[in-house]
Amino acid sequence: MAKTGKKAAPAKAPAKAASEQAAGPDGQAAPATKAATAKAEAKPATKSSPVKTAGKSTPTKTASPKAAPAKAAVSKAAPAAKPVATAAKRLPKALTALAAGLPKKPWLKSYPKNMPAEIGVLPYSSIGDFLVATCKQFSAQPAFTCMGKSISYADIERLSAAFGAYLQSKGLQKGARVALMMPNVLQYPVAMMAILRAGYTVVNVNPLYTPRELEHQLKDSGAQAIVILENFASTLQAVIARTAVKHVVVAAMGDMLGGLKGTIVNLVVRRVKKMVPAWSLPGHVKFNAAVKAGASLRFTPAIVTADDVAFLQYTGGTTGISKGAVLLHSNVLANVVQNALWLEDAYTIKPKPAHPNFICALPLYHIFALTVNALMGMQQGARNVLIPNPRDIPGFVKELAKYPVHIFPGLNTLFNALLNNEDFRKLDFKPLILTLGGGMAVQKGVAERWKALTGCPVTEGYGLSETSPVATANKFSASDFTGTIGLPLPSTEIAIRDDDGNNLPLGEVGEICIRGPQVMAGYWNRPDETAKVMTKDGYFKSGDMGFMDERGYTKIVDRKKDMILVSGFNVYPNELEEVVAQHPGVLEVAAIGVPDEHSGEVPKLFVVRKDPALTAEALTAYCRENLTGYKRPKYIEFRTELPKTPVGKILRRALRE
Repeated sequence: MAKTGKKAAPAKAPAKAASEQAAGPDGQAAPATKAATAKAEAKPATKSSPVKTAGKSTPTKTASPKAAPAKAAVSKAAPAAKPVATAAKRLPKALTALAAGLPKKPWLKSYPKNMPAEIGVLPYSSIGDFLVATCKQFSAQPAFTCMGKSISYADIERLSAAFGAYLQSKGLQKGARVALMMPNVLQYPVAMMAILRAGYTVVNVNPLYTPRELEHQLKDSGAQAIVILENFASTLQAVIARTAVKHVVVAAMGDMLGGLKGTIVNLVVRRVKKMVPAWSLPGHVKFNAAVKAGASLRFTPAIVTADDVAFLQYTGGTTGISKGAVLLHSNVLANVVQNALWLEDAYTIKPKPAHPNFICALPLYHIFALTVNALMGMQQGARNVLIPNPRDIPGFVKELAKYPVHIFPGLNTLFNALLNNEDFRKLDFKPLILTLGGGMAVQKGVAERWKALTGCPVTEGYGLSETSPVATANKFSASDFTGTIGLPLPSTEIAIRDDDGNNLPLGEVGEICIRGPQVMAGYWNRPDETAKVMTKDGYFKSGDMGFMDERGYTKIVDRKKDMILVSGFNVYPNELEEVVAQHPGVLEVAAIGVPDEHSGEVPKLFVVRKDPALTAEALTAYCRENLTGYKRPKYIEFRTELPKTPVGKILRRALRE
């Protein structure tokens, strides 16, 4: 485990392995020397990808209640991979009793034909090794395309090595955190791959963050370097002096577009659209200059292990305090394998194209696009078509018209916006193999309209930053929208539990809890917060309420946490209330989410004035300065008092009624 700013990453995280099962299918502790189901012996049909799957289950480790994060099971480049343990172990008696109420795994009987129950041992120790292998395998094929410019797999390998060498020349030690604050531009995958190959940790940052939000994330992560698009450099300028950031690399939209086109794009962005506020960051280096400098240096790939930290993916979790979910190389690699296996089911309906095209409209700094688009896309040898601004629907549709679209991950709001565009309805949808919905609930009406137009159903999945992210998905061969979040992916277990941690029968509503190799190691430097969401038997408590039916499909019915979901982004009432409460004219404030036909939900504030002259317009302006766009309240209601419990806690549920 790479070290944190103080000590090693959270000590209370569960033990994990690529094919870990702490209990047998009947819920009792059992040796894992046999496959959980006969289906585990089947292998996927594809032979083109570098990610391998296991022909059978491997022995596993079990978690001790006080165990620190165990090393995940991965093989290294050398000879044959070793299993996690030479002999299966039984759970301690207390944990066996806790697991005794688990129902059998009903989802296995609903699995697609030939889908293995377990992913087996991972073939790579690090994401860097995995990506280099894909670059060698698909060297001549386009890997990423943005604004008409493509870079091949060979290009991204070469450019990432050069940028990695530049970072190493700055004296950064293994495990150093490097922040990425960019939208979907070609520089993102180059920088991401470079950071991981050089042995550092990627800290993904939303480029729309306000100075307050950016400062918190940079301080909390201890980032020493940042790669940022110039459009957002003024935000960094406002806070950099109060952070540990010493190395700044500034990119521009046209940097990698080449020649005249790149120059024109930069001119339009800076001078015509005026999208780059004035900024000053003494000592910064331009992205192209850093790559050029690194190309003349020797790049030394770092020795990275499966239990080193790959990403700090920030999330509010269940409390609203922005925390870094510690995603190890093994966590993310496991989820790539899980998703790649599940994707094989889609190819039973339509064969895999020789050169697949993935549409990447979701931001790469978001865990959904990072894993499903960037990483699984590369595993597939696909071209990812990067969309820097998906809100520009006419421009987005023009990009879609240029390529046969095969795989399309997206959000309900995005699908809805496209369906309302006349030019989108004129596109050729015959190549479309899979539409994957995530980030927020897909509405039935949108799903029905999408299928009627494209002939392809929206297949819904579910996950969180803490699960790298995908935990469940509907079968990709399904012909209709199910309205559920689907089945647990291979090597993933779902338990529905009550407030006391007891397993509930099928059909009963409880908290959705997740166990599998993709579950995070914990929250960065926050062992107490980690302990709140991780159970002794290794499950992550999602905070979402749902039930599992007899077929093994799970349906979400409510959120235990008060999180507001705005176009797939988590908005936490605690954060909104903390920010708004600092306004001198506010006495009390409460935030809730209310339905919105465009974004699913939007924030609404209930405010008790301290200053009788305070207006909604003034408060809106204040929020604009302190909160990024999707967090800003759409509605503000003033009240003389707020409903409270006998001990004085504001009752948000009463405000929803």
